[in-house]
Parts: sequence; structure tokens; C-alpha cells
Amino acid sequence: MMVAGPIPRGYEERATGAMDARPPPRHPPPMTDLPKPRLRHGVVEVPVHHMRGGTSTGLVIWERAAPRDLAVREELLRHLMGIPLAGERPGNRQITGLGRGPATSNKVFFAETEHVDGRLRLVSTLAQLAASHAAVDWSVNCGNMSAALPLWALDTGIATPGPGAFEIDIRNTNTGVVTTARMVREPDGRFMPAEIPGVDGAFPAVDLFLHAPVGAKTGRLLPTGSVCDTVAGHTVSCVDVAVPMVIAAAEAFGKTAHEPPAALEADTAFMATLREVWTEAGLRMGLTRRDGSRMTAEDLRRSETIPKVCIVGPPKAGGTLAVRYFTPQTAHGSMAVSGGCCLAAAALIPGSVAHQVANGLAPAGPDFAEHAVAIENPAGILDASVVARAGGEALEVRSAAYRRSAQVLLQGWTPLYRASAELQAALLD
Repeated sequence: MMVAGPIPRGYEERATGAMDARPPPRHPPPMTDLPKPRLRHGVVEVPVHHMRGGTSTGLVIWERAAPRDLAVREELLRHLMGIPLAGERPGNRQITGLGRGPATSNKVFFAETEHVDGRLRLVSTLAQLAASHAAVDWSVNCGNMSAALPLWALDTGIATPGPGAFEIDIRNTNTGVVTTARMVREPDGRFMPAEIPGVDGAFPAVDLFLHAPVGAKTGRLLPTGSVCDTVAGHTVSCVDVAVPMVIAAAEAFGKTAHEPPAALEADTAFMATLREVWTEAGLRMGLTRRDGSRMTAEDLRRSETIPKVCIVGPPKAGGTLAVRYFTPQTAHGSMAVSGGCCLAAAALIPGSVAHQVANGLAPAGPDFAEHAVAIENPAGILDASVVARAGGEALEVRSAAYRRSAQVLLQGWTPLYRASAELQAALLD
């Protein structure tokens, strides 16, 4: 794993401590100069940043500019992204909003700040949307889109970079996971660029370090208690590192994990079987909604976010293993970084489905050590690194790291031409 400079300050200390699920006291600095919603030509307008983080695109919105009421906030999201205000609309093209088709382009972060031990920290909450229906999923984080957050903080003036490395912690409220983001300034003032699979060209590099990522959603490395389970007639490994994921052998489905994503999605029999696998696996993992209640089989069949699913096979291009990743309803054009960290950790678990196809990966020993895992995916190779040792539930994971790039696509105001009276009042209050 190539990282820009040394491990962030305090990284080892933060990584070894258990995550406290209770949010620390919040003392946000005054940000009175940040744009607020406004009324213009009789239409309420909302300040937004349209951004790319890794291979995902979406919006970043200042938390204090958004409605507090959840139902009204979700109405705002539907207007902004161009999804149905209610029910379903199969084939919706989102031509009235900023979202675009796949799950990877239908993400919105609400961002806030807090101070911890005298240091500024970002607080992020992800809303995941889908083109065809009005439901909003608040259950997971997005490792790709998270890379946009430090650049957003700099672009808004919330954070100010000094010379050299700029670091900022990000606490995600969906999962409780804390990430440290790092960007490095070059002598001319620009940020060091990076090229990543799935993105054409070089853009500001963002290194992200996940602290104590095990059990982000379920509290356990192995949510079912087993390294392997037989689910809907298929052997799978259910692992929760940064995100809960169901890992299956491509061969068991008559696949190789080298197919084009579109070909996999077009195989309706395969997708139907995969849906039954992730549904049953999700029930066994005890996955929950944001309010803590258990997800039903119908919830899981319709879920756009959890569990993530992948099929794996032997590598062909010098990597550790090959993967085709599902979000879960659609095949990912590359490999989500949170899922990549989970798969990298899974490959280190003796006997897991990922471990069985991994090539050239040294086993974890009794002492913590960094393990690099190269994951072949449709866009190229995602390099992840996991600091782990043998023990606990087959493996103790101290940290995981990955590199992304980020860019501001557009910043400005989005008019809400059809906003309800309730939404207008909440925004202009």
C-alpha cells in the first residue's frame, strides 16, 4: 500500500483502542459565513458541493443548512437527486436532479464539525439513494465518497491546510468508524495527485486510514460466528470489516470473477440466485436498520447498501485475488474501498472463501504486521493494506488503509422548484 508520508499522528493509539459508540461532546466552531439556503425569484435554493470521491459521485451538504426533521430532510434529498418523491418509478433517468443511475452516483453526505482533544474533526452522515424509488438508506458509509470530505472542508474554509501534510479525522455516524484523511501539499501549493483505477487522469490524492474497523455494523469480525456458512445452497464467508459483506466463490455460480459487470447483471438467473444468498446471509448476520431493529427478508431483498456481496476467484494479472462486487443490487464498475478493506481482511482469515482463492498472501502471525492485498477488479487493481495478527475470531485487525483521489465537480446553489411548504419553511427558518 503506497501512502503519502508517515502514519498520521496518534494513529497507532487511536487504532488500538476500542471504538466508543457514544459521540464525544460537540463544540463546533461558528461558521456563520458558510452559505445558507435562500429564497431567490420565489424559489428556495440550497448550497451544495457536487463532488467525486474515488469512483463515486454525489453531493456534500453542510449539516446546518439541512432540515432537522428526517422526513423533510429525505424530501430534500429526493429533489436534489431527481428520484421519485414517493413510491417507485422503474427506469427513472433522474433528469430533474444531480443523481445518475447506479448506486455509486447516488450518494449524499451531510457534514458537520466537532472538536476532540482540541482538534477539529469532521462528522459525516451518508444517505444512499437509488434512481427508481423514493426510499433513502442511512445504514452504511461509503469509503470512496469519504475521500471527498477533506477536500470539501478545505474548499469551504472549514479547515485550513498548512505546509506539507494536511490531516483531519472523520467520524461517520452511520457506522461509528473513525477515519483519518491525509492530503500532501507540494511546494507550489497544489495537492499531490494520484491516479486510481476507474478514474481517468490524476487528481488530488487522499489517503484514508480506518481505525478499529472490525464489526462496523454487527460488532463482530464474523457476524454468524463461523468462517464459512452454507447459505441458500452456497458456501459463503460473512465478514464485517468497515462494512458487512458476503463473499462467495465465483466458481460455485459458474463464473470466474473476471466477467464484465454488465454481463453479470444481464444474467437474470445468476442475479436472482445471488439475491437469495445475500438475503439469507443478511438474516443470519443479524443486520439492522438505522433504528436498531432487525432487517426483514424483504428489507434485505430490496436493500441498496447492505450486505455488500462479492464473488471471488483466482487472479490473472498478478494480484492477490479477483473480485466482482455488488452493492448489492448492481455490479460495481470497480471495487468499493470499504469493501476492498473487508475483502483484504477476509483473505487473511484461514479457511475463508477469500483465503481459498488468494495467491501469494503470507499468513498473519502472532504479532501485528502490515499485509498488502492487491484486488483485481474491472477497473484495474485496488491496493489495500491491513494491519493484523492471528487471534481473536481467527484474526485481529488493528487498521486498514487505502488511497483515493477527489475533486470538486461543481459548487453552487440548487433550486428546488417543487419543494413542499414544509421543506421551504425548514430551509428558510
